[in-house]
Amino acid sequence: MTIINTSQGIGGILNSFRSLVEGAKKITFVGTPGFCTPFAELLGFVVRDRELAFVSSQDFEKARSVFMDYEGMQLGELTDAHAEVVVLLGGLSMPKIGISPEKAKEVATKILKGSEKGRIIGVCFQSAFMQQKWNEVINFDYIINSDLVVEVLEV
Repeated sequence: MTIINTSQGIGGILNSFRSLVEGAKKITFVGTPGFCTPFAELLGFVVRDRELAFVSSQDFEKARSVFMDYEGMQLGELTDAHAEVVVLLGGLSMPKIGISPEKAKEVATKILKGSEKGRIIGVCFQSAFMQQKWNEVINFDYIINSDLVVEVLEV
């Protein structure tokens, strides 16, 4: 794997993501319910002019639209999960979730069916996909990997 860009902070993640999905009309996020959903909404905000969907874990048939509302990004009605870009979120790779990389690859392949320029993008923290060896099973086009530094200050 070759590093093609480095940046910092949430803005760095969002700008990197926006550049990787340039030209895509529809993007489907796949992640765990609850934990990954806000990350899909956050990433979706910078591409809110596109058609967006969220697949909870591996439930392809129950994909929900992601749309901009007065309160921000929201999950909406059932929608077709097929897209030009599938974004696998790192929470899927946590062992306690129980989803294998083979199953995630199967879901990604299903989402990309019919797409000529289909891309798989991983978005994770602390090298989750690499630590769990998902990059050895899934043919990611790109992985956005971030590390968080947390400081709690007593004032």
